[in-house]
Amino acid sequence: MNVPYILRYRSLFFIAFLIPLFFVSCAELKKEPLLAKKPALKRVWSFWYPKFSDDMAFEGLENSILKSISYLKRIPSDRMFRFGKDSYSATHMIKSLEHFLSFIQTTPSDQDMKKYIKSNYFVYKSVGGNTSGKVLFTGYYEPIIEGSLEKTFEYKFPIYSRPYDLITIDLSLFSEKYKGEKIIGRYAEQTVFPYYERNEIENKGVLDGNAKEIAWAKDPVDLFFLQIQGSGKICLEDGNLINIHYHIANGRPYRSIGKLLIDEGKIPKSEMSMQKIRSYLSNHPDEVETILNYNPSYIFFRIEEEGPLGYLGVKLTPGRSIALDRRIFPLATLAFIKTEKPSINDGQIDNWVDFSRFVLNQDTGGAIRGPGRADLFWGNGPYAEIAAGHMQHMGKLYFLILKPDA
Repeated sequence: MNVPYILRYRSLFFIAFLIPLFFVSCAELKKEPLLAKKPALKRVWSFWYPKFSDDMAFEGLENSILKSISYLKRIPSDRMFRFGKDSYSATHMIKSLEHFLSFIQTTPSDQDMKKYIKSNYFVYKSVGGNTSGKVLFTGYYEPIIEGSLEKTFEYKFPIYSRPYDLITIDLSLFSEKYKGEKIIGRYAEQTVFPYYERNEIENKGVLDGNAKEIAWAKDPVDLFFLQIQGSGKICLEDGNLINIHYHIANGRPYRSIGKLLIDEGKIPKSEMSMQKIRSYLSNHPDEVETILNYNPSYIFFRIEEEGPLGYLGVKLTPGRSIALDRRIFPLATLAFIKTEKPSINDGQIDNWVDFSRFVLNQDTGGAIRGPGRADLFWGNGPYAEIAAGHMQHMGKLYFLILKPDA
């Protein structure tokens, strides 16, 4: 649902724009909201620590930890990361991750893990939405869509790179009171205007000669959901793949077409999912243009050698990378989640089962706002698409950091 970068509208910007929850409204992207005044994390006493059980048996965790370490080594060593009321330097963050990595290489039991964490780590818990302690978990994935490097009758929907006339203005340069705020627009006639919205881009030719086409998509709905996820792969006719990643958005507010379909009584809220939206659009082709244009937000991409990449600029690890609000949660940090995942049989969800695992905060998203939202990256493939399209479950989110005297 919602930035990074990958996504998401994740990072996002997710995402940046990583947005898998289609009926949750997204924050307006042309303006970066101010930070919350209350801490998003609270220290947990050791006797309240959860059972640190990992349903993936640590698979992929080492790789994900190393990605976070690579990011932390690229930034100033004295940069501080906020954990509630406490702060830790990038140097200490690296030490914390390296210490944990060494331990999991011994493949510890759940009991050994809890004992180790109690002795060596502080644990912080998200205050959740409305300080309830509960976090809404959604999912995102890496779509693979059909495309061509040349425009043809079959491939005629452009996948644009950043337009030449799109500008970003950091308002904090003009006044300290605008710290953290920016606008996206276009410069013309010695004036800054809001950038073109989706309908103008897709139907009025405003980008003709003003933006390079990376490729041409076969299906407009596939392209729309590629923008929702924030990054993905284009499968060319010769079988080659191109990795594309979120570059920038047009600055228009995101409006959920899922919410629109619920409000108009076309899909019951209890049945809402990405798959339901796709099915409705497939069965009502005459409504596709109107429904997609309800969302004025538009994403521009760039080509990457590998992908998908999150907000940290590192490759995301399926099942291990999560997107959170980067303004209030420490980036690159080791975290632990408890929520639900789908059990699938013959391509259908049988039921939802509890699970817990260690993850790394490596992405963000346009609709991932506040301490009560988290977005889990599922990777690509059929299971990932189903899980990402249906996941809307409450859970708990913890952060771990090595004790300074450990």
